[in-house]
Amino acid sequence: MSVAPWERGNLAKTQMEIDPYPLQSEMQSHNYSSREAAPSHKSSSGGGGCGCY
Repeated sequence: MSVAPWERGNLAKTQMEIDPYPLQSEMQSHNYSSREAAPSHKSSSGGGGCGCY
């Protein structure tokens, strides 16, 4: 597949990336995993957080 020179500008835009905001995605993933792995306050065993925001 060839891309015309005048179309390359459109393909170079941030919106065309697979993950346009990698830092934000990484932080959201970290927050989600931290919340889900948190121990419940009703249980003495680890794991299984409530997932509240």
